[in-house]
Amino acid sequence: MESVRGRRIVVGISGGIAAYKAIEVIRRLVDSGAHVAPIMTDDAHRFIGPVTVSALSSEPVHTSLWDDASPIPHTRLGQTADLIVVAPATARVIAAYAMGFSQDLLVATLIATRAQVVICPAMHTEMWEHPSVQDNLALLRSRGVIVVDPQEGRLAGGDVGTGRLADPETILSAIDSALSGSGRDMEGLSVVVTAGGTREPIDAVRVIANRSSGKQGYAIAEQAHRRGASVTLISTVERPVVSGIEVVPVETAQQMLDAVSLLAPSSDVVVMTAAVADFRPVHAADGKIKKHNGIPEITLEATPDILASLGAAKPAGQTLVGFAAETDDVVANAQGKLQRKNLDMIVANDVSAPGVGFGHDTNAVSILLADGQQIQVPLATKHTIATAVLDSVVKSRTTPRP
Repeated sequence: MESVRGRRIVVGISGGIAAYKAIEVIRRLVDSGAHVAPIMTDDAHRFIGPVTVSALSSEPVHTSLWDDASPIPHTRLGQTADLIVVAPATARVIAAYAMGFSQDLLVATLIATRAQVVICPAMHTEMWEHPSVQDNLALLRSRGVIVVDPQEGRLAGGDVGTGRLADPETILSAIDSALSGSGRDMEGLSVVVTAGGTREPIDAVRVIANRSSGKQGYAIAEQAHRRGASVTLISTVERPVVSGIEVVPVETAQQMLDAVSLLAPSSDVVVMTAAVADFRPVHAADGKIKKHNGIPEITLEATPDILASLGAAKPAGQTLVGFAAETDDVVANAQGKLQRKNLDMIVANDVSAPGVGFGHDTNAVSILLADGQQIQVPLATKHTIATAVLDSVVKSRTTPRP
C-alpha cells in the first residue's frame, strides 16, 4: 500500500462489537508507513481497550474534545489528516456526521476536515435497512464521502444478515483507492460512463435483463469526478451518486445508444461499463401477457452494438474503454473485442469466479490496451478497480501514440 506511506490517517472507532477489526486496520496502516492518529468514542471503550489502540498506533488514542495538551484537538486532527476512516461507524455517528451535530471528538473532527472521509458502517440488519440510516448515508455520499458497505454474515446477536463490518482487507483497499485517486490528473477532461444492465421489455411488466448492479460503473464515475473530470453517468439503475456528477437515466439498449451518441462526440473519455443486452423481443406486448392464453412465442432480434458504433465514429484524441464480462477464454475473447470494435482499452473479467463481477462489491480484472500491454488486477474492491482503470486511461493519454 504505497499510497499510505507518509500519510496522516485518522482512524475513528465508534461503539460496536466490530471495533476489534479496527485493530488490524491500524496495524496494517502503520506497517505500510502511515502515521495513524486514533480516535475512540466513549462507547468504543466498552469493546476494546485504549491501551491496545495506542500501542499499535503512531500516537496515543484521542478521546475527548477537552485536551490539556491541545486545546482544539478536533481542529488539529481534522486539518492535518490526509484521510479519515471510521470503522466501525454506528448509526449514531453516521447521523451526527450527516446533520453536523458535533457531540464528541470523532464527529467534531469529521466536520473540521477537508480530507477524504471513508465511512465503514456496522450494525444489525434492521438498523442498516432503516430509511433514516440509508437517507443519511445517501446524503454523505452526495457530499463525496466514500461508504464501504457492510457485508452479509453472522451478526453479534447470532442472526445472519447484512450489517457485518467489511473485513479489514476491503477497508484497506478502499483507503488505498481513495488516496491513489486523490490527485486532479483528470482536470479539464469530459468523461462519459455507462452503468447497469439494460432492460428490454417483453410486455408491460416483464423484461429481458441481466445481473449487473451498476456498482463498477458508479465507482468509475465517482473516481473520475474526484480526479477533476466533468462526468456524465448514463445509468439503468438508481444508486446514490456524488454531487456534481450528471446522471442520465435510461432503460433499454436503444435509449442508451441515443444518450451515448449525443454525448460521446464531444467527450474526451468514454467508459462503457454497462452490460448491454445482446437481444430484445421483436415485438413487446402493450399489456401483460396472461398465462391462460398459453405459452407465448418470443422472437428475438439483436440490439444495437453500442460499443462498435462508438469505435467506428471515434473522434481523434478520444479514449474509448470497453468492458467484457466473460465466463471462458476471458483474455482471448476480450482481445478480439478490443480489435474488432476499435477500442483503446478493454477491461475483462470472469464473472463465473467467486466474488467477481455482477452484484459483488469486489472484482478482479485484466486490463488490455491497444498497444498490447496487459495489466492484471487481483480481487479487490470496485473502487480499487476503478482506480486501476483510470490510471491506465490517464497513462495512455499522456503517452505519445505511435
